[in-house]
Amino acid sequence: MLEAKLLQQMAQKEADAEEIADKIIKKPELLSEIFQGLSADEARIKYGCAKVLRIISEKEPEVLYPEFHFLAGLLNSDRTFLRWDAIQIIANLAAVDSENRVESIFDQYFAPIPGPVMITGANVIRGAAKIALAKPQLTERIVTELLKVEKARYQTTECRNIALGHVIKSFDQFFGQIKDKEPVIELVKKQLKNKRNSTREKAELFIRKHNFASFQPFDAPQAPLNGDR
Repeated sequence: MLEAKLLQQMAQKEADAEEIADKIIKKPELLSEIFQGLSADEARIKYGCAKVLRIISEKEPEVLYPEFHFLAGLLNSDRTFLRWDAIQIIANLAAVDSENRVESIFDQYFAPIPGPVMITGANVIRGAAKIALAKPQLTERIVTELLKVEKARYQTTECRNIALGHVIKSFDQFFGQIKDKEPVIELVKKQLKNKRNSTREKAELFIRKHNFASFQPFDAPQAPLNGDR
């Protein structure tokens, strides 16, 4: 039975995380074994269990919501992959956050944006849009946090350029509900001269989409539209 062999199944190379997630959605009492697997010594089990939780949070976030505080605790994990999954999971849980638990960890959640690890910051930036859409009342606070990327200290300048591209994509998803749009527009405008092709393209597309033609500089460097993402 799945109940008796769940972690053993996760240890198999061919383990189907989607299938396991679907079965746990139907039988949430199996979650305890998945949580236990997060502490397993074997990486395949540990990260496989985290993937299952992430899939559940995407499909049926209400199944995980009772365990919000446990999952929020993973934001402090010394395992970077667990932290990254926790960031995504928390963002997905915002859609069912009836008790304003996201607000209670707001500062902790957004703390990675200024650096030093770009990948962690990028995961938060992607999660920010989901949270803003689920909780419009947090929009202006989220905008303030995302704008910090402009002065972030990551490992390299190129890392910051990558993160700025993620910020533009995030803003694009909830731009309509932002009250004070000027700082956002100014940040995007500056990226028209970003040295990274894909970030520059994101800025150009953002401005076209939101009809800010007056902010289009004629001296912006040209880049092919098939640049890296």
